[in-house]
Amino acid sequence: MKTLPQISIIAPLYNESDSFPHLVERLNTLMDNLSLRIEVVLVDDGSRDNTPVLMRQLALLDDRYHCVFLSRNHGHQLALTAGIASARASEALFIIDGDLQDPPELLPDFYKELCDGNDVVYAVRRKRKENIVKKTAYYLFYRLLKSISYVEIPLDSGDFALISRRVADVLIQMPEESRYLRGMRSWVGFKQKGFEYERDERIAGESKYSFKLLFGLAYNGIFNFSEFPIKFMTRTGALSILISLIYFITVVIKKLFFTEVIEGFTALLFVVILFSGVQLLALGIIGEYVLRIFFQSKNRPLFIIKEEIVNRAYVGRDAV
Repeated sequence: MKTLPQISIIAPLYNESDSFPHLVERLNTLMDNLSLRIEVVLVDDGSRDNTPVLMRQLALLDDRYHCVFLSRNHGHQLALTAGIASARASEALFIIDGDLQDPPELLPDFYKELCDGNDVVYAVRRKRKENIVKKTAYYLFYRLLKSISYVEIPLDSGDFALISRRVADVLIQMPEESRYLRGMRSWVGFKQKGFEYERDERIAGESKYSFKLLFGLAYNGIFNFSEFPIKFMTRTGALSILISLIYFITVVIKKLFFTEVIEGFTALLFVVILFSGVQLLALGIIGEYVLRIFFQSKNRPLFIIKEEIVNRAYVGRDAV
């Protein structure tokens, strides 16, 4: 008798009690209609509402659901990492957001591409439902990152993807503390293909990604997958020296041939502001790298699993 392929659906949740019933309804419909063995790995990222309660009730009633509870809020990228590490699928992992902006119904289309020999099938957003400010910020960031990154990171692609087991295993082995999974996924290599889709609006509740968190994610993308910040400081330093030399030569020529020297206060103020700004910018960029080295050197676990329910049974887990 032929064994059906097994796929894990990974969905991190943080205060998603409003959208939870809709998520479960759509996942159940999907699993009932597909001839695949599917487990759903729900990861509670330290929710403060009754999301953990709803997860426990579901996992104890339906053994298709594998629920992981983190000890606190670790952030979206680490919650996804916990889900990937906990998944038991032998073939592939389907990564979605718990707010249903990533439609789980696309799994058959993604799986078809995987069967055609691709190890990563990543989603490319045709249209966003966010406000104009966020749309513009996303648009500019993806194009900036693509232009400066040493890894080919696809435009307008998020974490929504279907990845093979071997890609998942490599991602688990990568110990970065400041994670940018879509960049790590691109760095891994193997055969990858984009799949265009139109991203839905949130089914309920509000986005948990504030501008602060989005900037943090953007920083991880830029500093983890680009040499541009350091090279930018080198070029800025060289440009500053050049401006200083031009200014110095101008002063000397005026002194020797025109007996006029540019008067001091304005010129001095310009030079002080210019070089102070350059130095502070350089320190800030160096500080970003030092901060990442500092946190990585502690070698702490990326996340801590408080409890886990697999096949309707509680399972203890160590920190990972």
